[in-house]
Amino acid sequence: MNKHTSFFSLILLLLGARLSAQQVKHDHKAQLALATAIVADQKLKYVDSLAREVIKEGFNAGSGYSQIWARDLNTFIETALEEKSQSDIRGAILLFFQMQQPNGEMVDGYVLKKDFTWHDDTPYYSKNAPDHVGFKNTVETDQETSLIQLLGKYIRKTKDYGILDESIGGISVKERIQLMLDYLKKERFNQKYQLLWGAMTADWGDVQPNDSFGCDWNELSNEAIDIYDNAMFIIALQTLIGIQPKSSYLSAWKALKKDIETNSRRHLWDKKKQKFIPHIYPKTSPIPKGFDENTIHYHGGTAIAIEAGLLTLSEIETVNKQMKENVRLSGMPSIGLTLYPTYPIGFFVGGMAQPYQYQNGGDWTWFGGRMIQQLILNGFYQEAYEEIQPMIDRVVKNKGFYEWYGQNNVPSGSGKFKGSAGVLSKAITLMQNWAETTLEKSH
Repeated sequence: MNKHTSFFSLILLLLGARLSAQQVKHDHKAQLALATAIVADQKLKYVDSLAREVIKEGFNAGSGYSQIWARDLNTFIETALEEKSQSDIRGAILLFFQMQQPNGEMVDGYVLKKDFTWHDDTPYYSKNAPDHVGFKNTVETDQETSLIQLLGKYIRKTKDYGILDESIGGISVKERIQLMLDYLKKERFNQKYQLLWGAMTADWGDVQPNDSFGCDWNELSNEAIDIYDNAMFIIALQTLIGIQPKSSYLSAWKALKKDIETNSRRHLWDKKKQKFIPHIYPKTSPIPKGFDENTIHYHGGTAIAIEAGLLTLSEIETVNKQMKENVRLSGMPSIGLTLYPTYPIGFFVGGMAQPYQYQNGGDWTWFGGRMIQQLILNGFYQEAYEEIQPMIDRVVKNKGFYEWYGQNNVPSGSGKFKGSAGVLSKAITLMQNWAETTLEKSH
């Protein structure tokens, strides 16, 4: 038990209350005790300040990454807007739209040509951004939806609705958004299930199992439908509905959003097991005989599904308990655990061949922190405070935000991973805001 949890428990004992999470939610004294512990927690303040220092360094994904990725920037843009120039962030967003391809497709990210120093046999170029090179992990289907989400976060925080009317190559940003949606509907939409598809990867990951590079769609890829891609699509559509309430496309967005919600629940939610199935394989499955993929819990995709509004409060409570049990069974540090149980040894080629490596069961604060955010936003304050502690403690220990953690909490990957910094900063802010509001109302 860490000192934060013990402090909270001590307060409850002094109040004569040993309460369940649901009791805390409805017990005024217990809420005050929890709010007091959160406001007094110096580690939360330290980690938030450290996160902001890391994010001040720029918009690239982190140390070891010179590129600017949409999926990463989407998770730290709100903190970045408090620490960096709005005009710089605006420019970074518009550069994504400048890199849009003629078919409406959006890149994962971009880099200056002089920094394009790694081997990539499928670079992306655009006449609208002649000094840059784009790149894309085409096994994933979250690039367009990530960009829409980060644009929405930028607009909500800055009120800069004018960015939607910026013209790029004679086409406005709002028109380019619709071109992205058209691309997804044409190139990445399964007609039978009426859901988005990508290649088979581990949960939200962007590495497929059958080749050594693993990030490009090829003859070894397996078409797969999962909850992560479709939950991201729902959030993107909700974002568009919010920032363009008078758009001529509004009714179409609402109808599409409802359809994706309905079909995600119908085809991907396992009601009996109270979990999302990992994949639907419309064509061929890569899963070896004798291995039941539906034993696997996808933590990251589930967190995004909660953000998309796909689960009830009761279901959120259930899947959170499942995550905590998976952490216990795996011996991994936190609910940032990507998935459990892992895929079999050798199923993935290369670095993910072994369990608890990278996206095959590695522990990623980048998604665990988003689950913490959803616990807070859905009223599970005690759970959020308890479950964030392992993530906070390892930042304090390592004085940094590592990309992912292996067994025994061994830090791996980028040492200044801004996605991790961003999601923790946002989670801490949400938690502190709730605590401060709770205490203010008590006076």
